[in-house]
Amino acid sequence: MTRAVIIVDHGSRVETANRMLDDVAALLAKLIPNRVYPAHMELAEPTITQAFAAAVRDGADHVYVFPYFLSPGRHSTNDIPRLCAEAAKAHRVKYHCGEPIGPANELAELIERRVASCPEQDYRPPN
Repeated sequence: MTRAVIIVDHGSRVETANRMLDDVAALLAKLIPNRVYPAHMELAEPTITQAFAAAVRDGADHVYVFPYFLSPGRHSTNDIPRLCAEAAKAHRVKYHCGEPIGPANELAELIERRVASCPEQDYRPPN
């Protein structure tokens, strides 16, 4: 079985925001043996359908979709699974749509490190 991973965010009209997902996909690709593809749910390309097509074209017969969202909501629990089911059916490939990031120790540790590294002089009292 050849597995591909698609990381899906919401998508933005701001190109720099969309390119951040490319950076996350590149970081993940260094950590896992599977090919990694970024996709945007809406507003930008590549779409979920385009990412599935690329994965299948590259030989994937199973696609793991990771919603790059912090918490469950309409997009991560309804829209993305629906779009993935449609794309998987069109490309005749097995798939699994994962859960959003949710509460994770690693996320809390990241926030703690960023808070701890914030210089005191950056503090701005409320108006």
